[in-house]
Amino acid sequence: MGLTRKQMLSVLGAAAAAPLVAGAGQPRVIRRDVCIVGGGSAGTYAAVRLGDLGRSVAVIEAQDRLGGHTETYHDPATGGTIDIGVVVFEDEPFVRAHFDRFGVGLVRIAEGGGGGGTTRYVDFRTGRPVAYTPPVPAALPAYLQEISRFGPIDTFLDLPDPPPADLVAPFADFVAKHDFGSIVPLVFGYGQGIGDVLGLPALYAINTFGQGVVSNILRGSFLTTAARDNSLLYERATEHLGGDVLLSSRAVRVERSRSGVRVLVAGPGGPQVIEAKKLLVTIPPLVRDLAAVDLDGTERSVFGRFVPGAYYTSVVRLSGLPAGVGLDNVAPETPYNLPPLPGIYMVGPTAIPGLYNVKYGSPTPLPDAVVRREIQAGIERAGLRFEGFATFAAHVPFELHLGPRDIAGGGYRRLNALQGRNRTYWSGAAWHSHNSARVWAGLERLLPSIAAG
Repeated sequence: MGLTRKQMLSVLGAAAAAPLVAGAGQPRVIRRDVCIVGGGSAGTYAAVRLGDLGRSVAVIEAQDRLGGHTETYHDPATGGTIDIGVVVFEDEPFVRAHFDRFGVGLVRIAEGGGGGGTTRYVDFRTGRPVAYTPPVPAALPAYLQEISRFGPIDTFLDLPDPPPADLVAPFADFVAKHDFGSIVPLVFGYGQGIGDVLGLPALYAINTFGQGVVSNILRGSFLTTAARDNSLLYERATEHLGGDVLLSSRAVRVERSRSGVRVLVAGPGGPQVIEAKKLLVTIPPLVRDLAAVDLDGTERSVFGRFVPGAYYTSVVRLSGLPAGVGLDNVAPETPYNLPPLPGIYMVGPTAIPGLYNVKYGSPTPLPDAVVRREIQAGIERAGLRFEGFATFAAHVPFELHLGPRDIAGGGYRRLNALQGRNRTYWSGAAWHSHNSARVWAGLERLLPSIAAG
């Protein structure tokens, strides 16, 4: 279990007052080549791979587990599992190698079991059924060909200067220009959490629904774990990393200099200091979330331009739907019938009777209590009986994005220029994509520089 809020505040207060030096009565010192802040998809993969490259690491993770957005609900009544965060992985050699090293079997998603079933369409604002048939995404091959000219921007947001106008303009313009309307519902459904997919710069739809994703859709090659428990990967990685992982812990103060990095950590073991040659930060790069880091003016300026979205995922108990039937949220009067957000994306059946996966998105973060109420209200408006949450998780912040002027003005050029500055490297969804395979591929490009020296 993690520290309580009261315990954490007590530790932080005592630790923050302590100088970052070793000595009698001072925090225990841990010396490593690389200190990693954040143990989600990026931080865990980097820690394992840096070990392969002969570098020692220490991982600081605020939760009591590794995995970040990869979450799995374990049903106490049946023993069944439901992946509520990361559900699928792209079929790539490095993805298979990462799972293979930990003995976690993979299967094609169609072979992995799950809810399956039939979809009905409902306007969750009113609860009324909508006569809707999703279009066949006939433009998908043409879309793949068109976005391929931008390069692998679903792996590393490395844009030319100036960025292509098509990427800066709203995705709605990109769709209209190339007659890609048939794929819009698919982009919206896959890119849950992106927010206003049509109004945001096209860069973000193409980053989320990029070459890797589209290729796997066309091949039908998405993977999931044979055990239907994607968190197994991170449980095995935790065992592999052992004492190099500090769970339920936070970086209280980070000091970077020409000689190295010192990180004061508060956690269940009491205050500790990590002395490292380099720092890798994998948490979302928002200034407020990096308060412990001695950011310089350039870093603050770059990170201060990001705007966060929000994504919420849950498993609910409900009744009133036939077995195997789920509900998708559509609107009868909007372009491409996309539902306005904030709102429910879908209510999907799972392999466990009576339990349903529910996804909710918002262009801006909302209090968890508000989202819970809205999920319950939407389900009840649809004529179903809401019987409670089995689990609920807020993925906030989600899909950090820049405005069109910041993108056109070289925002991502300045972002990428921070790699290696102040002995610090950066990774995670804001640098790559909300896609584990793309994060890992992006890290493979960074790892030689992180491991050097």
